[in-house]
Formats: sequence, C-alpha cells, structure tokens
Amino acid sequence: MRIDSHHHIWDLSVRDQSWITGEAMQPIRRNFSMGDLREAIAGHGIDKTVLVQTVTDYAETPELLALAESDSLIAGVVGWLKIDEPDAIEHLRGYLDLPGAKYLKSIRDVAQDHPDSNYLGKAETIANVRKLSEFGVAYDLLSKTPELAGAVALVKACPDVQFIMDHISKPYIAKGTMEPWKSLMTELASFPNVVCKISGLVTEANWHEWKVQDFKPYTDHLLEIFTPQRLMFGSDWPVATLGGTYGQVINLAEQLTLELSPSEGDYFWSKTAIHAYSLTL
Repeated sequence: MRIDSHHHIWDLSVRDQSWITGEAMQPIRRNFSMGDLREAIAGHGIDKTVLVQTVTDYAETPELLALAESDSLIAGVVGWLKIDEPDAIEHLRGYLDLPGAKYLKSIRDVAQDHPDSNYLGKAETIANVRKLSEFGVAYDLLSKTPELAGAVALVKACPDVQFIMDHISKPYIAKGTMEPWKSLMTELASFPNVVCKISGLVTEANWHEWKVQDFKPYTDHLLEIFTPQRLMFGSDWPVATLGGTYGQVINLAEQLTLELSPSEGDYFWSKTAIHAYSLTL
C-alpha cells in the first residue's frame, strides 16, 4: 500500500490562494481538483491520500471534510485553526459537528516565515495544542529553520499530542545548508510523539536543476534520527509541480529510500501515516 500523506486542492473561483504570488509561482495559479490528482497519481500505486489545508480561512476546512466524505481516495484531512487564539478549540468543536468530521485527523497553522519565530512556542499556542489530544486530533508542524526552536518547545510541552513535521521543516537545500536545521531536527526527533514527512523536497532545492544527491544529506540524517518507522511519504502536490512532476517526486522518494528493507518501506509508504493520522482504510 502507498499513501500520499500530503497534497492540496483548490478552486480559485471559490477563494483566492493569496500565497501564490510572483512570476515563478504562476504555473500553479490555477484550479487543481481531485480529478487532476487522479491523473497525476495514475500508475504510481497511490491507494489513499491525506488532504491538507492551504489558506488561513475557517470556511476551507468544512469544504475539505465534505470532499473527503464524498471521495473515497481521501483517507484524512488536515484542517486549520488560528492556534494561538482563545476561540481555537471552539472552532474545532464546530468542525467536529460537521458531515465528514471523522476525516479530520490533524490541525495545522502557518508558522513558517511568521513574524514571531516563536509562534509555536507561545503559551497561547501550547495551551490550545495540548487540548487536541482530548479530541484524538494530531498537530502538523509547518515551519522553516527559524521556527524550529519554537516547534521543539511546543512538542516538549505537549507529550500527549501526536505531531507530524511537514516537509522536513524546509531546510535550505538549494544552498546545501545543514545547520542549525540538523541539530534542531535531532532534538525534535528525540520526542517519541513526533513523526516526519519526507515531502516538499523539490521546491526547497533548485527547481529546475536538482539531482537526487542534493537531498541525501538531509534524508539520510532523518533516517538516522527518526528511523523509517517514524517517516512517511508526501508529495506536496500540486505545489511540488513547480520543481517536478508527480512521477519525478515519487521516483525521488524511491531513490532516497532504496536501502530500506521491505518492512521498513511499508512504514515509510503507509504504516507511519496510518498510525500518526489514525486513518481508517
């Protein structure tokens, strides 16, 4: 079995994706549907997917849950909460009263490039994330290197919450920079309630000239500190199409995990996602 643990869809006629700015991003400034995803994954053995929020708008998550209810390919949804606000859990309760609520497996908020690099480590954020365990909901960490210390603080304060690090915290692959990402990720991996997605790699490299070797120092480190049992595959489609086709992203993941045993490969391709997101297949 193969699960794509991280993809998006959007319809610009429903709402703008205001983060898609600049000439380089124009190839993805169009609509992407589940039909488009099915075309992209054809022949690559993807059995189920996890659909992830894209905008900081409370209207989006209910739409994703309704889509999951109607589309058998989607096994789970990562929704959005303004996680440092006093009404965050009230909004979560609202989600859980909706059709498709059983597909809400995790929550995330946008910490990457946040004006407050300690956004994830704030007392208000910690207080709300702690409460997620009461609802059986995980938390996806969306950070870059400057926000990683805050992510570590959050995880340390919430031992009962399942955390999923998105996109290996977006290290500066195009520059070949390892530190302080390497040390901070090692600290993060020391907490057993954290798993990590091998996702979003190609868009952190040189979009048009990357090679497998560019990523190996990063993924080899992750394999060492997390072990394959705490890593999972994600495509980050369609954002990843800025740097490669779906097939190229799959091939990259295969090349980076060539040395895994069959049982280790099962964790990477499906079992870690099933466990971390409590997926019912």
